[in-house]
Amino acid sequence: MKSFLSHVVEYILTTNTNISNLTLVLPSKRAGVFLKHELSQQIQQTSFAPDILSIEELVEQISGYTSVSNTELLFEFYSIYKELTPKNAQEPFDSFSKWAQILLQDFNEIDRYLINHKEIFNYLSAIQRIQQWSPDKEPSDLMTNYLKFWDKLEQYYDALTDKITQKGIAYQGLVYREAVDSLEFYLQKNEDKKHYFIGFNALNTAEEKIIQEFLEVGLAEILWDTDHIFFDDPEHDASLFLRRHRYEWNYFQKHEFSWIADNFSSEKNIEIIGVPKNITQAKYIGEILQKLQQEDETLQDVAVVLGDEQLLIPCLNSLPSAIERLNITMGFPLKDIPLATTFNNLYLLQEHHRNDTFYYKNIINVLSDTNLRPLFQQKDQNIAANIIEYIQANNIIYVATEVIVERFPKETQEIAQLLFTYWNDKPKTAIQNCVTLIRHLKATLIEEREQHLLALEYLYRFNEVFNQLQLLTKQHNYITDIKSLLALYKEIISTETLDFKGEPLQGLQLMGMLETRVLDFKTVILSSVNEGILPSGKSNNSFIPFDLKKQFKLPTYKEKDAIYTYHFYRLLHRAEHVFLLYNTEAEGLSGGERSRFLMQLETYALPNHTVTQHVVTPKVPKIEHAMQVVKKETSVMERLKDIANKGFSPSALTSYIRNPIDFYYQKILGINEYEAVEETVAANTLGTVVHDTLELLYKPFEGQIITTKDIKAMFSKVEELVIKNFKKTYGEGTIHRGKNLIIFNVAKRYVTNFLQQELQTLKSGKTLRILQIEQNLQAKVEIPELDFPVYIGGKVDRVDELDGVLRIIDYKTGKVSQSDVEIVDWDLLTQDYKFSKSFQVLAYAYMIYQQQGFSGDTEAGIISFKNLQSGFLKFGTKESSRARNKNQLVTAETLDGFLVELKQLILEICNIDIPFTEKEV
Repeated sequence: MKSFLSHVVEYILTTNTNISNLTLVLPSKRAGVFLKHELSQQIQQTSFAPDILSIEELVEQISGYTSVSNTELLFEFYSIYKELTPKNAQEPFDSFSKWAQILLQDFNEIDRYLINHKEIFNYLSAIQRIQQWSPDKEPSDLMTNYLKFWDKLEQYYDALTDKITQKGIAYQGLVYREAVDSLEFYLQKNEDKKHYFIGFNALNTAEEKIIQEFLEVGLAEILWDTDHIFFDDPEHDASLFLRRHRYEWNYFQKHEFSWIADNFSSEKNIEIIGVPKNITQAKYIGEILQKLQQEDETLQDVAVVLGDEQLLIPCLNSLPSAIERLNITMGFPLKDIPLATTFNNLYLLQEHHRNDTFYYKNIINVLSDTNLRPLFQQKDQNIAANIIEYIQANNIIYVATEVIVERFPKETQEIAQLLFTYWNDKPKTAIQNCVTLIRHLKATLIEEREQHLLALEYLYRFNEVFNQLQLLTKQHNYITDIKSLLALYKEIISTETLDFKGEPLQGLQLMGMLETRVLDFKTVILSSVNEGILPSGKSNNSFIPFDLKKQFKLPTYKEKDAIYTYHFYRLLHRAEHVFLLYNTEAEGLSGGERSRFLMQLETYALPNHTVTQHVVTPKVPKIEHAMQVVKKETSVMERLKDIANKGFSPSALTSYIRNPIDFYYQKILGINEYEAVEETVAANTLGTVVHDTLELLYKPFEGQIITTKDIKAMFSKVEELVIKNFKKTYGEGTIHRGKNLIIFNVAKRYVTNFLQQELQTLKSGKTLRILQIEQNLQAKVEIPELDFPVYIGGKVDRVDELDGVLRIIDYKTGKVSQSDVEIVDWDLLTQDYKFSKSFQVLAYAYMIYQQQGFSGDTEAGIISFKNLQSGFLKFGTKESSRARNKNQLVTAETLDGFLVELKQLILEICNIDIPFTEKEV
């Protein structure tokens, strides 16, 4: 089947002997490339090519004005705004730009549709006054200023259009308005030149006037691209605009409305495919292309059309590797380029600056940035990793510039200064630093240019962006702080794109919906055919309300939906095989609902159309979760012997009871948990501080009877020692504000409450002798079955003697109750982690017994600072869980029972035939 452009060229060549004197006008520049190619294929003799223009280029020629960029227009508008607004009421550029963009879009729309601006602005102002009117009270100052804004819209418009037209520039809508005014002059000047308007559909009022005038004076023909199926159906939106043109234009009252084809009813194979999630759509497109490539290696007549252009990168990553030729007709938004994240990280670093220091998370983000990695890499060391380790080890939350810079080697300290020096809220400094950074990055990549072609292209485009920012800040003095600069930077990178260069006429075509205008393909793969995307649905980014748009015949969502309807069905006119993919899952506020276009295709399927539907699901392998098992090899056994010789600690043994795999990772492999910077004091840090404070308070009294006077003297030292221990354990993290201040006071309260309890004990007449504080213990465990010595070792928090009873005490800052230190069944001691606290205190008791024996009654237990009112929680044994009678003395018989379980546990750990097997925790 012939394409539309093929028909157009054939018609033009048969009706014109000299094509060099023609002007061919198309909806887009992209279509011009294909039209020129079609001309070269059909023309039989050497000739100069006709002028091939997009409608925007023609309108610029007619008006004599050059279109201005959105960014430049925004600055011009801000200068007008400052002139017309009292100084005390002026907004800074960053907040102005948010509403100004919407207003400029409205100006653009008003001009494109040739609306009388005075009339519509008067309407708008009147509507706002009616909405805010109240018979009971006078308007507030805020409301008065609000109404003044609406009254000033006409002033803003007049002043802006006067200023920019004097410079010979205009925004797109104004170019259209001026073109209509200058059309008569253009027609007189080009009265011997014929124009062909090709493949148009929805036209704004200015375009309609221009084309109609061309037609009326006989200097043009218009070649439509529509189908009888849609044109003859008065309810179908695919020809909504064309039917309006047919019945409302005077020209078609006397002339035939031609170029209505009959292609859509031809044989077509349409597959409607539901795919969960966007990424899966991209993957499935890759699978479709792989099958198509087996039929046609070149994929010459295949187009992948992305309804949602954010699928570009996933789609590129999913293409079959065998595809050699690919043409991408959409730009890659700069905001989605990885380098944009780098500059965003630098801004966040500056934003969280405080007293010549930077927030550690932002520093780590910059140091970890993959784009900056070449700047930090040295042959012998990873500078970034070393600095991150230093920050974490010292728990520094806010880091000074000099602390970072001095840790860089001298040859890279210039880079460090560039990245980690405060910009002092000066936009010019920020831009210059970013430009310098780009130069440094280019210097590191250019040495291996072939490997970094894409990265160098990214750098080039961002260098252009910062050069543009530099020029704008020099020309206009409105960017006075980093916040305003960021607003402008985000505006530029959201509108600018990185354009891909390729051979436009060969291989697979990857494009957006608007790039398909007037183009035809045998096979079409269209993604994201969901409501809210195709069509885009109701969106109102305008100050002009719906009713007013209807009144002045401005386009509403109804017309915008009709535009998408036309493009969708026109793409299917001459296609033979169509794959329509839609997202079956809701993603945020979009997705999940199939487009109405799909329902229409199903409902109104034509006899020659084969419409099939199916839902695909990603091939997810079934992963059966099996508990990890690690066999004990020779190297593991050697490590176990080494640990046994140094001494198994009670905490190591209880970690094995909890989960043998944890024991394997921590004790055999030496893998510790990741130590992150603690912004808020962690529970283990609080415990360490309390332990260390009590050690400093009680250590001087080892071997002595302690008195009430001694305890009272300790109270005055508590705050000083708690601060000292926080500094030692918590590094440079602050404890003077927020949650940390609360936790600091909790630590003080724990210690003082404990001292109060000690004081009450002594006042009740009891005698307390401190024997050992934080004493290192070790004892040999005789296990004949093992051919190597086994020891257990650890540090006991406190051993004292209260009224002649020896007490072995372990401090816990967490909540512990009496039931946690009682056992009924000795077998459970080494099988259930619930009894880990009993296991620990018995291990300390066993080590003390081995070193010095027990001369009298002995108790072992825990003091819980969260349960201090319960006092000393003594280890005890009971005959049953419900029994009230319990034995709370630790005797030789008690330790014999413990030793049986201890030996059994160590034998299991050291048995080469019993692997480390993961437990469900």
